[in-house]
Amino acid sequence: MTDEELIQEIREGSRAAMEVLVKRHYKSIFAYVYRKTGEYHTAYDLTQEVFIKMMNSLDQYRDTGKFSHWLLKIAVNHSTDYFRGRRFKQQHRESELTEEALPASDQHNVWNIFHKRLQNEQVRQAVISLPEHQRDAVILNYYNGLKIREVAELTGTNESTVKSRIRLGISKLRELIVGGERDETYRKQR
Repeated sequence: MTDEELIQEIREGSRAAMEVLVKRHYKSIFAYVYRKTGEYHTAYDLTQEVFIKMMNSLDQYRDTGKFSHWLLKIAVNHSTDYFRGRRFKQQHRESELTEEALPASDQHNVWNIFHKRLQNEQVRQAVISLPEHQRDAVILNYYNGLKIREVAELTGTNESTVKSRIRLGISKLRELIVGGERDETYRKQR
């Protein structure tokens, strides 16, 4: 069934159609929100809230484009609202880092796992450190696979602005990730 057929069934009261629609789009929305926030539990909560907003505003959805873009727009707006809100500021002050335990089967390869986690964390922190408008453009374009035009529509900006934000964001990421390593290597060689 297409998203539009599922929406029609939801409007007629089908809970099964609602579950199918949510399961179909959950991973992509969670991935966007997680990349935006960088915190698993916060991303989980915000993703749930996005789907609640989706259900509450489903009657406003008009078959004018792809449903996935409409839903991603809700996620973009909800994430933006979260970062502007009191809840983020409070959680940001109280946040503590927690580390997952390694599975027993992977303990023989601890160094590789540690190194990969360190690299992933470095990239995640670099993306989170970007200004919000650049972070949105980079995440939507590279991680969600949206075209420049689609990113412009979702963020309410023009295409040239999106291109500029992506270019600047990638440049800053390269500087943060590769530039820092280059500086350390250079210092060690001297």
